Amino acid sequence: MRKKPTRARLSGALHPTRGGSVLALSALLCAASGQAEAQSLLPQFPLPLALPLTGAGGDPQTAVAQSRTSDQVSVTNQGSLQDALGPYGDPFGLRAALAERGITYVLTYIGEGFSNAAGGLRRGTTYGGRLDTSLDIDLDRFVGWSGARFHTDFFQIHGHGLSRLYANNLTTVSGIEALPSTRLFELWIEQRFLDDRFSVKIGQISADTEFAIAQSAVVFVNAGFGWPNVGAVVLPSGGPIYPLATPAIRLKYEPTLELSFQGALFNGDPAGTPPASDDTDPQRRNRTGTSFRVNDPALLIGEVAYAYRSLPGTDHLPGTATLGGWYHFGRFDSPRLDEVRGRFLADPEASGIARRFRGDGGLYAMLDQTIYREPGRENAGASAFLRVSAVPSDRNLIDLYVDAGIAYRGLFAGRPNDTLGFGVIHSRISPAARAFDRDARLFGVGSGPLRSSETVFEATYQAELVPGFTLQPDLQYVMRPGGGLADARGRRLRNATVMGLRATINY
Repeated sequence: MRKKPTRARLSGALHPTRGGSVLALSALLCAASGQAEAQSLLPQFPLPLALPLTGAGGDPQTAVAQSRTSDQVSVTNQGSLQDALGPYGDPFGLRAALAERGITYVLTYIGEGFSNAAGGLRRGTTYGGRLDTSLDIDLDRFVGWSGARFHTDFFQIHGHGLSRLYANNLTTVSGIEALPSTRLFELWIEQRFLDDRFSVKIGQISADTEFAIAQSAVVFVNAGFGWPNVGAVVLPSGGPIYPLATPAIRLKYEPTLELSFQGALFNGDPAGTPPASDDTDPQRRNRTGTSFRVNDPALLIGEVAYAYRSLPGTDHLPGTATLGGWYHFGRFDSPRLDEVRGRFLADPEASGIARRFRGDGGLYAMLDQTIYREPGRENAGASAFLRVSAVPSDRNLIDLYVDAGIAYRGLFAGRPNDTLGFGVIHSRISPAARAFDRDARLFGVGSGPLRSSETVFEATYQAELVPGFTLQPDLQYVMRPGGGLADARGRRLRNATVMGLRATINY
């Protein structure tokens, strides 16, 4: 498993019952055997009594339609190919022997082909893949270090991304798209205190493993559904998210099983600020993930989340409400204003150096809600999410990001672990950036379209063929790629139609 359930979460229920104790015992047995098939072992109690343990980000799972596998690093992929391999699933019993000492490892491979059938920069097809090798050590069982655990994972990324080459959109088509590399991702130790209610994590950490996570959104392929794209666009080097983690310290307090508070202090630039004339991609500046930068302006993130039993007037329909924010202590360029006051960047007589603002920040809010449960089935039904994020408009390309979607798990008889999803992402170009486009026309240095926003629609279906192996056809429609960028002839890029197929193998 990517994230081992903590002892606090193994108590199993938002409202403890005898059923919650049995639930916890089942999960413990599953972890000890090194298998990720916890859900299939759990008794089918009604949702008000107990919630599954492995919600994305390590929180109580309130979205009944959280998918079995996902590219999002916040997710504990469920099901292992080890089960389908029978006696060959654990050669020489090595995995079981390591699990007895508190050592678990997971190999997850995602391979996908995508085609830009129309619109965007040009038509074309790509293949990309990512092998994720993760290792978790329960340091209590391994060396007697009570309440501590160690985690690390490495990526081997290969192939090419469709957004970079063909679509030219803001919200990357795939959550695994990155430049080819073999890199360290996370490397940290977590220590828990106060009967596991308070924890401290320190090391190389990615913000998208625990912050701003919508459990109902993990089935989607577009990267925007993982981390709000407003952060990925405006933060230096894209921020501390896949594929670039950075040194950080994270504190989390869970006074009850329903309520959690967490905050983290990150080095604010995982790849470092290059010289003015250097436009090298951040992924190349930190090619192996081992820069371990600690001297850049800091990024501070905080979040409070409440996992509730049911909305007023409903029964058996849990959800999670989340409110968070971040602040970066660095300097940020104006999309419109020159450093010489009274001049615009588009003015031919301007210096060409943007006015710099001290600091940048943003707020986000999210509701993730189960809206329907299949009668008599614990892990089947529909859940939906809505997430909104906003940042100042005077120093950012995007100032508003909204995504929403619905997922349905077990819609078809005989396919209890398949998940169907429909989602939409809207990224609004800030007024300052739109004003720059108007200025360029006014001063005669540009004649392209005025950028406004980018909207992406996605439909996807994840089919579990055997535990640990899923196939997922995907369709995305991108309106105004890049917010309305111009093509080589100065006309707005046409809406893009993207089709793809993803395979995920989890062992």
